[in-house]
This record gives sequence, structure tokens and C-alpha cells, in this order.
Amino acid sequence: MLPSPSHRPRARLGPLLAALLGLVVGLLPGLTGPTAAAAAESRAHTLAAGTFRNPLNSGPDPFMTHWKGAYYLTTTQGGSIRMWRSPSLGTLLTADPVTVWTDTDPSRNRNIWAPEFYRFGDRWYLYYTADDGVDDHHRLYVLESERDDPTGPYHFTAKLAPPNHADDFAIDAGILQLGGRLYLAYSGINQYQHNGINIAPMSNPYTVSGNAVAIDAAGGCPEVREGPEFLYRGGRVWMTYSTCDTGKPDYQVRMMSMPLNADPLVPGNWHQHQGAVFSRADDRGVFGPGHHAFFTSPDGTEDWIVYHAKTTSLNTYTNRTTRAQRFTWRADGTPDFGRPLALGATQNLPSGDPGSGNYWINDDGRSSGAGSVAYSGAWNSGTGCATQCFWSDDHWSDRAGATATFAFTGTRIALLSVKDTGNGYAGISIDGGPEQRVDFHGAIRVGEAVQYTSPRLANGRHTLRIRVTGEHSSQSGASFVSVDRAEVYTD
Repeated sequence: MLPSPSHRPRARLGPLLAALLGLVVGLLPGLTGPTAAAAAESRAHTLAAGTFRNPLNSGPDPFMTHWKGAYYLTTTQGGSIRMWRSPSLGTLLTADPVTVWTDTDPSRNRNIWAPEFYRFGDRWYLYYTADDGVDDHHRLYVLESERDDPTGPYHFTAKLAPPNHADDFAIDAGILQLGGRLYLAYSGINQYQHNGINIAPMSNPYTVSGNAVAIDAAGGCPEVREGPEFLYRGGRVWMTYSTCDTGKPDYQVRMMSMPLNADPLVPGNWHQHQGAVFSRADDRGVFGPGHHAFFTSPDGTEDWIVYHAKTTSLNTYTNRTTRAQRFTWRADGTPDFGRPLALGATQNLPSGDPGSGNYWINDDGRSSGAGSVAYSGAWNSGTGCATQCFWSDDHWSDRAGATATFAFTGTRIALLSVKDTGNGYAGISIDGGPEQRVDFHGAIRVGEAVQYTSPRLANGRHTLRIRVTGEHSSQSGASFVSVDRAEVYTD
């Protein structure tokens, strides 16, 4: 990993947890030695069980809902539609995906983007965008489930195209539900943008029943208006959408609203709210936050936004990872999305979430649970990676044979660290077993990338060893391996 310029360190909730753990023994009178350590470890697990850290997924364009005791998440995968299911938000990153749709029709089996799924009656309808390999041939499609299950199985139902845009470019379907009626909102050709907001009536979940109307949505840039999503509260419907090219660091969320009893097909009924409502936070290392969706906590008392963002300010479509955070409502009835949190910031799980039990181990050895890390050979360390690293620090080495060994108690471990143009291959092994060769190289420098996720292990004490091989691919300029955060899972 090549050294980076120093940036302003980011604020985190994690240090509060570490400080509390350091005081646990002193707060438990009469406990010393192993007894005190056991009490501290127990307290650590209690705290960790109620928290989580992003990312939730390595894909972009997320859509998520909570249904019958589980979270269901989709992200753009390109060649298929995959869904992740987990009882806790904290374990989505290591959930095993289910492929819910692939297609053999060559007109619509490439570049599958932005799937969203909704339940109407006792069936689920999955909306998505696909093409034949040519971007301008993207069109909207819908699938219907064969049973009352978000994971399907699904069958193809229809192409969705308003009569006045029968064969025009269209992406990012979102479903507006008002007064017992459905409307298709999407991004497509109109008089304002090539990717502009359009709304069309629907007679049922798979049939567009009339022409689309164009919405002149502001954006702070001349490019796209995409990914419309809806909130309903205080007698109004709130339409949020993403603007600017998603590759840019200024990709952001803007908002319009109208009364619940107004006609959404009358453009003048939509009121534009000024400025971005969710945008880049350079001091937290968050760029291009957008293409979002909304979900409620398991007990229905909290509102959450799920979105993608990047850890680099470069104009790139890579490194868009899925994150979630809670939002609130202002006294005037408008949603307050706040600012995007740093990737890796410790958050409380949604209310009613049963807890994940996962905890972190930092590269300097601090941990919120029963974990540690030890180094052998020559390693560099420091805070030059700033907002691109967990707790603003990491270790890195290009010396063949140097090792970093994480000791942890749990069932799975994930490694997150910097990918860089000067990174090379690491040899990673679990419990002294055979090594797996992992490339830490990245075409651009990004932080807290998921480098490796272990297989599921028997619950207990384990080790993970990272060995610097001193080798690199032909695309890389050096053989550095970086160590930053390990996320440990206990369920």
C-alpha cells in the first residue's frame, strides 16, 4: 500500500466503546484477574450485540425491507438478481446470497440494474432494469413470485413501458402508492433530461395503464435525476431521488413533495425542496451518497435509509458499497436525513433487531470483543490513511514473510482495509490451514474495502493469518498488503 496524504481524522462512536471496556474492571468491585477479564469480555459482547458497522454489502443501488423477522436486501449485480437475507442488520455482510433471477432472453439478460421488490396481496413483484449489452437499450421489467416469499421463485411477467415512451430508455423503477392506486416512477427520457423523473399510472402491479408525465426535478447539475423513492407522513408524500452522475463524488439526494390527496400525474402538484437533503461528507470520507431506499426497524418505530456511497473523491463507478443509517423527522414534518456517517462508524442496531453479536478488531490491537492481532516481520503503521481507514490508522508491509495474525472468538471473520495501486498478494489462512491467495490491489485507492471473508467456522476460538507474499499482479506497482479492520461474527 502506498502512503497517502494526511487528512483530518474522522469522529467515531467506536472509541467510546473501547474506553468503556477499559473501565469495566474498575467498575466491578471485588473482581480481579481472570474473573475481571471474563466480566469485561461478557460486557463487551453485550455491547457489541446491539451495534453494527457498515458496509452491509459490496454492491451498489440497494433496496431493502424487513419482513417476518428478517431483512431482505438486493443490490446491482449485473448478470443476475441476487438477494441477501439476515435476521440482523449486523450480519447482512456475511449472509449467503440467493440468486432469485437469471434470464436467457438476449434482449434483457445483460447489465441488470437496481432491482426493487414490493408485496401486493400475497405475492411479491420484483422490478428491475436490463439491456442487451447496449446501455441505451435499458428497459424496465417486472417479475411475479410464485409464493409469498421475497426470494421467490419468480417468473417473468411484463415489460413496463408507458404508451408515450413505448421503446425509450428507462431505468430505476420505484412504485408510488396513493389512495389505493399504483404509479410507476422511473428515470427515463423526457424534455428535461435523458435520465429524468417520469411518473405513469398502473392498473395493477405489472401493467402501465397510461402515459407518463415528466417531472422537472432540480438537481444542482445538468445530469441525471434517478432512483425515485417515496415516504408517506404528515399528510404528504415525499419523493426523494438521486442527481448528478453516480460516478461523481457530488452524486446526492434531493426531494420533492405533495399532499397525499393530490394527483401525482399533475407536475405542478409537486413542490421542490431546496438543495440536497443527503450529500458528500468529505470530513468523514463519504462521497457520492445516493441511489437509496427506505425501510423501518423490526418493531416499526424507526425510519432508516439504505444507500450506496464511496470512500474516494475520484470520478469512478467502482467502490460503491451499501450502507444504512437511521433518519428522523423535523418539527415541520420534513424528513431529516442528517449527514452520511463514516464507513465503519459504530451505530445502534434498528429497534427490535435481535442483535448480531459481531465486534471489531482494529489493526492496533484494540477490540470491542474477544479479539487481538499480533505482527511478525517488518510493518509500517500510522494515520496517513485518515478517513479511508477505521479509526484513521492502519498497518502495511511489502516485506515477504511478514505476518499479521488475528485471534478471535466467533463463527466468521471479514477483513476490511485499503485497496491501492501499489498493493499485492496476501496469503490468508484460517487455524493454520492451507493459504488462499488474495489480491489487495485496486485500480484506484479506496478505504475499508472488503478484502476477504472466511468460511463459516465452528463457534469458538480461531486464528486468521495474513502473510505478505512479496508478489503482485502486472497491474500493480508494488507488493504492499494492508491491515485495518477485522469484523468478527459470533452468530
